[in-house]
Order: sequence, then C-alpha cells, then structure tokens
Amino acid sequence: MGFDEERSSGSSGDASRVRSRIDEIDFAHASERVAAEILDYYRIAWLYEPRSFPIQWDKDGKVIAYFTPDFYLPDFDLYIELTTMSQKLVTKKNRKVRRLRELYPEINIKVFYQKDFRALLARFGIASEAQVRARGGGVTAADPEGRGSPDEG
Repeated sequence: MGFDEERSSGSSGDASRVRSRIDEIDFAHASERVAAEILDYYRIAWLYEPRSFPIQWDKDGKVIAYFTPDFYLPDFDLYIELTTMSQKLVTKKNRKVRRLRELYPEINIKVFYQKDFRALLARFGIASEAQVRARGGGVTAADPEGRGSPDEG
C-alpha cells in the first residue's frame, strides 16, 4: 500500500524527513502529534485520518454523519482513535465507534482513552497535563524541562 507523503510517516526515510512530514500535518489535537511522534519513534508506519466512514443516512439515503479514525496502521490493518477528553464526555465518540463496528465488522479499530494515553506518556517519561475545555480539553504532553519529543531524545 502506498503512503500519502503529506499525511503519513513510517519506517522508510531518515528522522529529519519523518519530522518534516509530521510538521506539515495539521493535527486536530496536540495529543495526536505526540502519538504520531511515538509511532515514528518505533518506526510504525501510519496514515493520519486516511478514511471517513459513513455511519448515518437521512431518509433519502444522503450521508449525514461520518466517522474518521485518527490513525491507520497499515502493517497491522488497524485503525486507532485517540480520545483524550474526560471519560464523561466520550459518550458520543463511543456511539460512533459502536456504529462503525456494526456497519463495518471487517474494520479493526482500537480506541485509546485518556487513561490509556496518560499511561503511554508515562511509559515514555513524558509528563502530561489536562487541557481546559476552551483549548479542546483532554490531555497533552507537558514538557517543563524542554526535553523535546520522544524521537529527539
């Protein structure tokens, strides 16, 4: 499977080329950038938001809702959805994932919740901080010592 050079990364290429691709992607949330850096650190090929799945239609058959998972890992045939917002706010996203699984049972998807993402950051020794709702909520990496991202250290 080919990779879209603008929105993907992975095992080919040197670290500077990987970094420049990440910098060109307009991630929806800072936690997605951190996740991409971790995937690159482990040289796991990924695509960012490569496909949107129709999940709801109106009475005329027009699509009125889509679900777009954050990452696709082609080597594992796995979609990843990163949900770093508070658990009490993820009901809508859980409903979309459930609907995706009902309509597309052949699609493999894993949801990483806030607690999963915090545990991943902790494993890398990266401090995390809660974001205020006005800034998108959820959790992002905090770097009070200016150590840089996981692939720089």
